[in-house]
Amino acid sequence: MPHILVIGSTNTDMVIQAPTLPGPGETVLDGVFRCTPGGKGANQAVAAARAGGAVTFITAVGDDPFGAESRAGFAAAGIDTRYLVTCPGTPSGVALILVDAHGENLIAVASGANMRLTPDDLPSAAFTDAALLILQLEVPPATVLAAAQRAHAAGVPVLLNPAPMPAAGLPDALLRCVDILTPNAGELHALVPDAETLEDAAAQTLARGVGALVVTRGRAGATLFTADGALTLPAHPVHAVDTVGAGDCFSGALGVALVEGRALPDAARFAAVAAALSVTRPGAQASMPTRAEIDAVR
Repeated sequence: MPHILVIGSTNTDMVIQAPTLPGPGETVLDGVFRCTPGGKGANQAVAAARAGGAVTFITAVGDDPFGAESRAGFAAAGIDTRYLVTCPGTPSGVALILVDAHGENLIAVASGANMRLTPDDLPSAAFTDAALLILQLEVPPATVLAAAQRAHAAGVPVLLNPAPMPAAGLPDALLRCVDILTPNAGELHALVPDAETLEDAAAQTLARGVGALVVTRGRAGATLFTADGALTLPAHPVHAVDTVGAGDCFSGALGVALVEGRALPDAARFAAVAAALSVTRPGAQASMPTRAEIDAVR
């Protein structure tokens, strides 16, 4: 059965919802704590599964309680984890997240087992009947590049969410394998720091071999850039409670819509609705909407 193959990170998110985000050396009291599953790869896998996709997820976790809880969560979401890697003696990834009253956030990550996922952990069988590969950048760059190149060679479209963006940017060898890049505006600027406008940054990125860009812009919506031009789609209006995982939700839902055969503009509209729904409730994976919820808005 054709499936969406997601390769990437798994974390446990330790979140404090605070009145404001602290500055350097500042302590903010009156926060509320919760512990939830996260990690950009896992978030996108769960988002795609809840949006109606058949998902296979390759990730690495430790042999600790966090790893066990992550595996149980993937099973509950109906995600195929036959290729999941367990790293003995290595802690699972953890993210410390601060969220303010407006839904804005600060995040620090201890990658743990995520940095132990290697190209050798990517079996050829996983790519055989994949309809799309979704990648992010919370696992080793060599693993991301190897996955993209294997998919590209097999004729499997590649969707890359370039986050967190490395200080050195992204190599052309990777970008040439990417059919759809889904940065936010800040990530695109980091990728092309000398560009004066969003349009210029997109043009330079397309010239490096990327098939299309879908630039997420929060309340300003999303802008699509292809060789045929640009198209801006408005955001679905909601009251944001927690924006953690919104970009992951967008990428996962976008992948589902594309695999279903939707044209990129319609697929991006579907993803924008899913992402908007996700910010109306707290948590990363916990906030990912179901297909029924997305279709009810559309």
